Amino acid sequence: MELLPTIWFIAIAVLWTGYLFLEGFDLGVGMLMKLFARNNTERRVLLNTIGPVWDGNEVWLLTAAGATFAAFPLWYASLFSGLYLPLLLVLVALIFRAVAFEYRGKVDTESWRARWDWAIALGSLVAAFGVGAALALTTTGLPLNANGDREGGPFSWFSGYAVVGGLAVAGFSLLHALAFLALKTDGDIRHRARRWFVRLLPLLLLPMAGWALSIQLLDGKPWTWALAALAVLAASAAWMLARQGAEGRAFMALGGFLLLGSASIFGAVFPVVLPSTLNPAFDLTISNASSSDYTLGLMSIVAAVGLPLVIAYQAWTYWVFRRRVSASHIPEAHSFLPAVAAKAFTTKG
Repeated sequence: MELLPTIWFIAIAVLWTGYLFLEGFDLGVGMLMKLFARNNTERRVLLNTIGPVWDGNEVWLLTAAGATFAAFPLWYASLFSGLYLPLLLVLVALIFRAVAFEYRGKVDTESWRARWDWAIALGSLVAAFGVGAALALTTTGLPLNANGDREGGPFSWFSGYAVVGGLAVAGFSLLHALAFLALKTDGDIRHRARRWFVRLLPLLLLPMAGWALSIQLLDGKPWTWALAALAVLAASAAWMLARQGAEGRAFMALGGFLLLGSASIFGAVFPVVLPSTLNPAFDLTISNASSSDYTLGLMSIVAAVGLPLVIAYQAWTYWVFRRRVSASHIPEAHSFLPAVAAKAFTTKG
């Protein structure tokens, strides 16, 4: 088995797992803007928990996609062209979400804020669901022909696996956000988030458990089954720790569930990077989809220097903004526009 393609397969799996861990909770917080927060003050608390870090978290998505493009160009080409429509929707959702973060507080009226709250919530939901669907199809397959091109119409990618994957990432993101809010807030929001976390953990993790189990039944190996079992234990530990009020350890245990579950899924499909549902002979593997050894070697040197710097910077950011946020920290809302202009922006029809 080729060493460098194997290393970069593992690296890409780690990048996607890091993205789901970091971006997962801020996508979940975005969804909770309409599902959890009771008033504008609570919504501002939620926004302040992710305000310093959400854009940095999205770097992991760019890095994962970029690494796939450079290390496995055929994997990237087949996946991104085969999933052109859902990935376009993910991009639009992330754009709307980012704009909403910036525009929401510019005008101090309920109607103005409500529109951007919906943009944040729906943008977060669509992004989480789309990424989950794409990752699920990466592990279960697309209708690819011998050239790696998708067969069928624009919705030929849509399947039960896509739905399960989308629900898996959306559900995990919601649960991860509740764990994060219990860790990062104080007062009533903190206690409610912990209660919701304990109540909803079995339900919200069910799609991801179904995804992992499906992969194990299709391609599982003894050691990936063991990882899947450890993931279940990590989820159980997160539930028990949350009940005891140990929010930090519950958050990390849930992260352990993600790491172990992701490793079990990627490990089960290895060395295939994108299966073909038409014919196993058309599968893309680390051998036939990778770049040259020279390219992978050069990428390894760059990654060895750059990745630790990125991780160190993000760790420093989280340390600086480690304090809890509560409703008492939120100042009075105000508008950046004169009253007449604000009224014009929010007047109907």
